[in-house]
Amino acid sequence: MAGAGRSGELASILHFYAEAGVDCALNDTPNDLFRESLQAKTRAPAPKATGQGGSSTGRNARPSPPATPPARSATVPDETAVDSARQAAAGAKTIDELREVLAGFNDCNLRFGAKNTVFADGNPSADVMFIGEAPGRDEDRQGLPFVGRAGQLLDRMLQAIGLDRTTSYITNIIPWRPPGNRTPTPLEIELCRPFVERHVVLAAPKVVVLMGNVSTKTLLNTTRGILSIRGTWSTYHPNSDTDIPAMPTLHPAYLLRNPVQKRLSWQDFLNVRIRLDSLAGESD
Repeated sequence: MAGAGRSGELASILHFYAEAGVDCALNDTPNDLFRESLQAKTRAPAPKATGQGGSSTGRNARPSPPATPPARSATVPDETAVDSARQAAAGAKTIDELREVLAGFNDCNLRFGAKNTVFADGNPSADVMFIGEAPGRDEDRQGLPFVGRAGQLLDRMLQAIGLDRTTSYITNIIPWRPPGNRTPTPLEIELCRPFVERHVVLAAPKVVVLMGNVSTKTLLNTTRGILSIRGTWSTYHPNSDTDIPAMPTLHPAYLLRNPVQKRLSWQDFLNVRIRLDSLAGESD
């Protein structure tokens, strides 16, 4: 019975880790993977074993290991990398061009640990654009934002105010999954900010909904926490010529952990619906 109880505890722990996005194991002692990558890059190839006559096909010859591509050494992003991101984003004239530019941008280390670049989903011509934080495990695998449990909740929230992925546009501040679903660092956010700002300008939504602390603090340039600022309309300036009504609200992943707060998000989404209806009436 004790063994069965122990197995149940282990299964519960593994389930908790999976739900939290922990999908890789760590050693008890730290490994300097950056140094190992650098060493693998510079290590001289081992000499081939030879048999009689210098041939590599003799009895003592060993098969050489398959060649592996040299690992890219990681670098800490700096102002030069941020300037590169700004120039690359500014050069995109359409959303498709921006997608291609982002796919070829190599100055953010997050992309080298991610399976996919998660760009956007939904209708780029929609009146409302939802902006979250960063992809999770499911999003990284599928290459689309908000497709895991938080995304399923977002779909139900959209449906509750008469929207879906054909009438809204969805993206994130960060297009690559941070390891272990950790919060993006300030440098990573600054590297990715030019792309999401250009994305908003090119999509030209009538309303943006900022989901969670990272998107709200980044795009509204505020230090206020999401619980203090949510539900209050602000104005987002993606550039000097553009003003867009912005509604900060709670991230769906937060709501999964704190379901009692769904009532607050419901109020925020109702306000978004009212604003969209008002703007539609003005255009008529």
